Amino acid sequence: MYKLDTLPFQNRFAQLPAHFYARVKPTPLANARLFSFNTAAAQLIQLDPKETQHPAFTAYFNGERSWEGTQPISMLYAGHQFGSYVPQLGDGRAIILGETQGFELQLKGSGPTPFSRFSDGRAVIRSTVREYLCSEAMHALGIPSTRALCMFVSDEEVYRERLEYGALLVRMAASHLRFGSFEVFFHRRQYEQLRQLADFVLANHVPELQSTAEPYLALLETVVKRTARLIAQWQCVGFAHGVMNTDNMSMLGLTLDYGPYGFLDVYDPNFICNHTDQAGRYAFDQQPSIGLWNLNALAHAFLPLLADDPDAAVEKARSALLQYQDAFDQTWLAGMRAKLGLHQALASDEALIADLLIKMQQNLVDYTIFFRRLSKLGLQVNESEQAVRDLFVDRTAFDAWALQYRERLEQEQSVDAERQIRMQEVNPAYILRNYMAQQAIAKAEQGDASEVELLLKLLQRPFTEQVGMERYMDHPPAWADSISVSCSS
Repeated sequence: MYKLDTLPFQNRFAQLPAHFYARVKPTPLANARLFSFNTAAAQLIQLDPKETQHPAFTAYFNGERSWEGTQPISMLYAGHQFGSYVPQLGDGRAIILGETQGFELQLKGSGPTPFSRFSDGRAVIRSTVREYLCSEAMHALGIPSTRALCMFVSDEEVYRERLEYGALLVRMAASHLRFGSFEVFFHRRQYEQLRQLADFVLANHVPELQSTAEPYLALLETVVKRTARLIAQWQCVGFAHGVMNTDNMSMLGLTLDYGPYGFLDVYDPNFICNHTDQAGRYAFDQQPSIGLWNLNALAHAFLPLLADDPDAAVEKARSALLQYQDAFDQTWLAGMRAKLGLHQALASDEALIADLLIKMQQNLVDYTIFFRRLSKLGLQVNESEQAVRDLFVDRTAFDAWALQYRERLEQEQSVDAERQIRMQEVNPAYILRNYMAQQAIAKAEQGDASEVELLLKLLQRPFTEQVGMERYMDHPPAWADSISVSCSS
């Protein structure tokens, strides 16, 4: 394990020419102090958790001291925001310190950068708590995600819709490169920089593709398939990202930039978690098609790399994009079969799943609670039947579906005890519902970290029912419907 002073750093991205980033130093927050530390994430970089007691721990992350080897930078990128191209964005409130043990350490809320567009470059407690908890929750659910090492709070006043206090998130990922990182150079017709960036990704993140006949095409195909699988996993767990702009889409297929996200309560395919998204562009059921839309934008930016002849380049891009739907369908179907405890694949499964989702929507059935309770259903009617049946207003609708489901289980000679174990390994008992995040935020804004710490530990083991945590498995309270999150969340 490393001590704070000996944590080794480099910054490979900062070795690229200056076209790709701006060198910038963090602006320290006023009276910053450590609020929560994620021991599980610290293990990834072999940082000794005891180092949180180091007298300079906060100073290092707050920009008052610096490590040898760090070269703080903010990345340049562009992006399509709600379908419209914005020619320059960039890290407006984030600074990458450097990388250690294969992870970039990025400060989010560390002050203005050249890409801040007249904003203060700060994050607030509200948004920081939401990302800190959700990135860890997603990782524990088995969904690729950035991670969060720790968060700090401060006495610095920051104005959003109201006066709030500034906070700082230390985020970790193998890379924070986005689709928009490529779009900016394509739209500027800076094709040499486009090639340099692609070469960087190939060399540092998918070196096995360098020896292929067409490395740039292979890279595009890899991003297409990773993105398809990622979004299929979102759909299986009932996660809505909220702002699927191309500048929020990871080149490594990670869930990136947690803002106005939301997990489904009742199953509503039209669920819009982002109050800003009044047209519903990023509604839950639109995520798969938006994923492909965003990949089209990326493929467009890749055209100069794929072939000198424009028509040939378009055909290659199209061939890569055609792999999206199959990758999505395979991952989603496999995920839904697992949620139902099915270990064989039959053609009739799609109809069984579709019928279930329609009935869940019609009966306003809680998505997470249903699948968790379904795991306890037996081939023969038992006492657990009523708990899942009572989730439906129309009990006969459930009975009709359950009859088909049991017939399907009998087809593969399913064993109750074995199936229950499998289902409880993929159907979480706990998700980060908005009301839970809101309760943690309310306490955090009063300086109380207890709910953040409780939820962090709870969500790191989402498939294990934990003693005394029954309330977090239940339906959200009525007041949860009044919670509104937006792009500032």
